[in-house]
Amino acid sequence: MQTLAPIPDSVEPNVTVPKRCEVVVVGAGIAGASTAFALARHGVPTVLCEKGIVAGEQSSRNWGWVRKMHRDPRELPLMLESARIWGGLNESLGAETGFRRSGITYLCGTPADAGRYEDWLEQVRSFDLDSRLISRAEIDAMFPGVRGDWQSAFYTASDARAEPQKATPAIARGAQGLGATVVTNCAVRGVETTGGQVSGVITENGLISCTAVVVAAGAWSSLLCRSLGLNFPQLKVVASVFRTEAFEGGPDTAAWGGAFAIRKRLDGGYTVANGQWNDVDVVPDSFRHAKAFYPALRNEWHGLKFRLGRKFVEEARRPTRWRLDEVSPFERVRVLDPRPTSDAIQTARLALEKAFPVFANRAIEQCWAGAIDATPDALPVISEIDSHPGVFLISGFSGHGFGIGPGAGFLMSDLVRGKTPRVDPSPFRFSRFSDGTKLKPMARSV
Repeated sequence: MQTLAPIPDSVEPNVTVPKRCEVVVVGAGIAGASTAFALARHGVPTVLCEKGIVAGEQSSRNWGWVRKMHRDPRELPLMLESARIWGGLNESLGAETGFRRSGITYLCGTPADAGRYEDWLEQVRSFDLDSRLISRAEIDAMFPGVRGDWQSAFYTASDARAEPQKATPAIARGAQGLGATVVTNCAVRGVETTGGQVSGVITENGLISCTAVVVAAGAWSSLLCRSLGLNFPQLKVVASVFRTEAFEGGPDTAAWGGAFAIRKRLDGGYTVANGQWNDVDVVPDSFRHAKAFYPALRNEWHGLKFRLGRKFVEEARRPTRWRLDEVSPFERVRVLDPRPTSDAIQTARLALEKAFPVFANRAIEQCWAGAIDATPDALPVISEIDSHPGVFLISGFSGHGFGIGPGAGFLMSDLVRGKTPRVDPSPFRFSRFSDGTKLKPMARSV
């Protein structure tokens, strides 16, 4: 198997970077790019700053699912808004994001599996979704040749897929087309304030004056927040993925079957992941945030593989504060590129071939891993930081950020511009980590 990081479509950075703008967005993943695009649509002078390349980390490494099904009910209104935005992105950007409404199916091996989805469906009846349980006969019709004791499945026809290596770069280029500036290989080292209000950011290339900064730094957000004196409970989970060769006769609908999850790609191959295997490196922050994450660990224990090794030493040596005229940790790691776990890849491959014989002997063309930024309740933060006027945080999507990213970016634009938010942002407020809110994640199977 060839370990090779995905290569997202290129984005040509702007040659001239303004010394002054209204908003600096830190991080050009899908949330940051969508925020910049939404701000630019309203004529807000915006600079999108990325320490590496656009979509270099998890935004180009995820499964590529755009799903409403089995979302946390607190997150569902935003996902519905995001699905609406996704539906018009190809046209509004004049570019291919890979968005296709091809459906998503969760295969159920036991009545208990089906029961979890039925419970969820009862909780979200008011949203009038098209999610439904289907029979074994319907599974056979949808997936000819499928094998295994799949008693039923949970299916949402309107759920979709998109191409992670295409979507975020297309959104970033769309922001540029509307007047935003995109800067790559330029880390933001810190935030400058005047009279308690944001007045600029210090990048490795100098000062950019601004009145607001949006931290959309993915797995790096907690470290940047900590340098500002903010405690953002965030940990990383590593997921391994592989890509098959292109071939005919495979399923068009994305599917999850426990040890495997698949999505057809525009190139004719499939993105495949292990739906029940996530690696967790034990690092100093694991102990720092242990109390906040304890309920989540109990909830997802079965799918987490803990490991203690060099990552602990690396992060223990990493500074949490630095002078703004010296090299920051963000410049030392331009792209976070964890190694995939071969056992996770092989387990997924064997389970997939057992369920779908059409995948037998298909070549694995590429495999990679990505670092998912997780919060204790598996909900993102999309919020202004009350104690730091002008600082906004959009991060912690817990593995569900690709699909919800455009909606999250548009919501962040509403908040930054002081406009009525398109959905209730209170579930995503930063203050929930300190105001006594019980941080309870929804039970998930994926």
